Amino acid sequence: MTTEFTSLNLRPELEQAILELGYVTPTAIQADMIPLMLTGVDVIGQAQTGTGKTAAFALPILHNYIHQRLPQALVLAPTRELAVQVAAAINDYGKHLKVRVLAVYGGQPYGPQVNQLKRGVDIIVGTPGRIIDLMARKVLDLSMVKSVVLDEADEMLNMGFIEPVEEILSATPATRQTSLFSATLPVRIRSLADRFMRDPQSVTVKKSTLTVSLTEQRYYLVHEGDKLSALTNLFEIEPITSALIFVRTRVETGQLASQLSARGFPAEAINGDLEQNAREQILGRFRAGQIKVLVATDVAARGLDIDNISHVFNYHLPDDAEVYVHRIGRTGRAGKTGIAISLFAPREKRRLREIEHMTKQALTLGKLPTATDIHQHRENEMLEKLKVWLGRGRYQRERELVARLVEEGLDPLEIAAAALKLSRADEKQRPVANVTDVTVSESRSSYRGDREFGRGKPQGRDGRRDFGIRGDAGNKRASHEAGMIRLKLNKGKQNGVRPNDIVGTIAHHADIPGSSIGKIRIEDKFTYVDVPEELADKVLKHNGNYRIGKDKFSLARS
Repeated sequence: MTTEFTSLNLRPELEQAILELGYVTPTAIQADMIPLMLTGVDVIGQAQTGTGKTAAFALPILHNYIHQRLPQALVLAPTRELAVQVAAAINDYGKHLKVRVLAVYGGQPYGPQVNQLKRGVDIIVGTPGRIIDLMARKVLDLSMVKSVVLDEADEMLNMGFIEPVEEILSATPATRQTSLFSATLPVRIRSLADRFMRDPQSVTVKKSTLTVSLTEQRYYLVHEGDKLSALTNLFEIEPITSALIFVRTRVETGQLASQLSARGFPAEAINGDLEQNAREQILGRFRAGQIKVLVATDVAARGLDIDNISHVFNYHLPDDAEVYVHRIGRTGRAGKTGIAISLFAPREKRRLREIEHMTKQALTLGKLPTATDIHQHRENEMLEKLKVWLGRGRYQRERELVARLVEEGLDPLEIAAAALKLSRADEKQRPVANVTDVTVSESRSSYRGDREFGRGKPQGRDGRRDFGIRGDAGNKRASHEAGMIRLKLNKGKQNGVRPNDIVGTIAHHADIPGSSIGKIRIEDKFTYVDVPEELADKVLKHNGNYRIGKDKFSLARS
C-alpha cells in the first residue's frame, strides 16, 4: 500500500505547501521517519544524500512549531552549502506558517546574522563553527530548543566537528528531541548517539543497489609522487567527455586543477571556499560541456547531480569503501556506461578486496600508456581529424594558399608535411610525463601506514590510527604536500592520540576547516600534523587551548 503525505496527519499549512511543491508520495525515509519524529522520540536515520531526508526531519519540526521568543529548533550541517540548502527547503515547507529560518555559517559577516537573531528566529540551520562563535558572543541562546538535528553526522566527524557538536549539544536542554542522520555509522558517531540520545529509534534506508554494473572499474599501481604524471598520461588516451576527480582536501582541489591546466588539460576546482554563486556558475559550465574536468572533495561533491559524467577518477582513495561506491556511482547513470579509474599507491593495493566486496565487481589492473602509445595516439587522432576535413571539403582559402606555394616551386608533399608540423606545435607544451614502474615486491609489501577501509579508521599493524607516511622517517621536517607546513605536537601513541581528536580540537580552536588539515603521523611520543602554509600562524596562535580529553598539548614548527 502506497503512503501519501495526506495520510501523515500533518498541519494543513504543511499539506498545502507540500501540494504546491508537487509532492504526493513520501520517500522511504520520509514515510518511516516522519511518524516516528511526530511522537517525540529520538531517531537515527541512516540514509544517503538524495533520499529526501531534509523533509523527513523538517516536516515534524514544523508540525510542532509554536511561536516563542527564542529558537526552538537547531539543525547542524557540515558545510555552508548544505546549511543554505536545508534552510531554503525548510522555508519552502513552512511558508504558510511564517516560520523564521536563519542559515548561519563561516565566511559571512557576523552583522546580518546577529541582527536577525536579535529580531527573533525560530529555526537555526548552521555549521558547528559559526554556531559556537555566536554562542560565545552571547547572541545565540539555545536554552529553549526543543529539537536538534545532526545532518550528515559522518561528514561532521570527517571534518573534525565532533567536539564542537558535543559542546553545542551540551548547551541545549536535556529534554530536547535529537535526530541524527548519517550515510554511515562509524564507532564515534554511535558513541555520540549513546551519550546524547535517549533510547533512539533507528530507520535505515538503503539505495536499491550498491552494485555498479554499468561502470567499468580499473585501477593503476603508481607511486604517490607519480600520480599527477599518471593522471595526465591517462587523459591523453581516455575518451573523456566529462570527468570528476576526487582528492582528499580542498587545498588539493585547487592545486590539482592548476597543475592539470598547466599541462594542457583545463580543469576547475569545486570546494568549500567557493561562494554559492561561483559554485553554480562552474557547475552550469560543466553541465553545458564548457568545462570537461572538475576536481572535488567528497563534501563539495555532495548534492552534485549530473548525469553525463564519462569518467570518475579516484586520485586519492577514500577511507571508506562505501564512499568509493558513492563516488563512482556518479558515472554510468541513466543506462549509460561509465569508467571509474583509481590510482593506487603500492601500499594501498590491499584495499582492493574491500572495494570488490562492496561493489560486487572485480577491478581490472590497467597498464599505463607508454610514451610511444601516447605519441601514436596523438598521431592517429590528428589523421582522423584530417580525414574528416578532407571529407567535408571546406578549405577553399587554404587550397588557394597551397596553390601559391606550388607555383613558387615547392613540393606538395613537403607543404603538407610542414602544415602538419605547424598544427602539432601545441604538443610541445604537453611533454609526455615519465612514470616510474612499480615493482612486484612493492605491490605485494605490507605497509604499516596504510589507511584501511571498513569503518573509515586508518590503522597500522598495532591497531593504532596513523594518517602519516612511514617512508619519510629520515625527513620528518618536510611536508609531503606542496603548500603545507609540518607542525610537531608533544603527544603521541603513549598518550592515546587519535587523528580525529587532533583534527577536531585544531579545527575548533583555530577556527579552520577540518578538511584543510593534511597528513597526520602519530609516533610513540610525538605527532606530526600538516597544515596549509597560510594557516600555520593562525594554528600556532591558539597554543594553550588545544586539548585531547583533559590533556592540553602544544604545537611547534617541525
